[in-house]
Amino acid sequence: MESPEPPWRAVPARPAVKPRLSRELIVRTGLDVLLAEGLDAVSMRRVAQALGTGPASLYAHVATKDELVELMLDRVLEDVPLPAPDPRRWRDQVKDLLRGQVRAMAAHPGIARVAWQVAVPVGPNALRHGEALLSLLRAGGLPLREAAYACDALSLYTKAFAYESSTWASGAVDHADVAARGRQIVEYMDSMPPGAFANMSRIGDLFTAETATERFEFGLDMLLNGLDR
Repeated sequence: MESPEPPWRAVPARPAVKPRLSRELIVRTGLDVLLAEGLDAVSMRRVAQALGTGPASLYAHVATKDELVELMLDRVLEDVPLPAPDPRRWRDQVKDLLRGQVRAMAAHPGIARVAWQVAVPVGPNALRHGEALLSLLRAGGLPLREAAYACDALSLYTKAFAYESSTWASGAVDHADVAARGRQIVEYMDSMPPGAFANMSRIGDLFTAETATERFEFGLDMLLNGLDR
C-alpha cells in the first residue's frame, strides 16, 4: 500500500494546464492585449506570448494579423443589441443602433481604426449589423437602393466619429500639443483684421470633448431628416 506523504515534505506542484487553443480564445486574448497595450501592440507574436505558446500554433485558427483584428472588431459588435424593426420608431431605433456601435468601439480604444480600415466587414456580427440597419431603413419606407446608400452614409459617419474619438482615448494624440496648437490658432485668428473671418473666429469652443455627443447627435438628425423627406 502506498503511504501518504508526511506533512513536512513538500507536495510537488502539478503543472498548470494550458487552455485549449481556439479562435474564440485567440480573439479574446487579442482584445485583452488591445485594452492593456493598445492596437499597435496586437500581433500574432504578442497574442501567442500572452497565451504561453508560439505564433505558429495560432495560424491553425487565424491566418493573419489582419484577420485577427477583424475578428476582434466582429466580437466587439456582438455586444450591441439589434432591434426588431418597428415602422413607428425606426428613426429612434437607427440612432440607438449607431450609438451602441460607438459605445462598443469606445470601450475598446483603437478598434475603431480597424472598422475604418476594413473596406467591407463580413464577419457574422458585422453582417447582422448591416442587415439590421437596412431593415430599419426599409421599415422607414425607403426602397432598397436608397436604403443601401443611406446605410453606407450612416455607417461611414459612425465609423469616422468613433475613429476620431478613439484617437483621443487611445493616447494616439498628445493632449498638451493639441491644447498648445489651439491657443496658437486663437492668437492667429485674433490677429486678423476685425470681421475678416467673423464666423470662423467664433466656433473654436464648439469643437471640444464636451460637445462630442451633441455633434454626433446633430449629424444623425441631419442625415435622418434628409431621409424623412
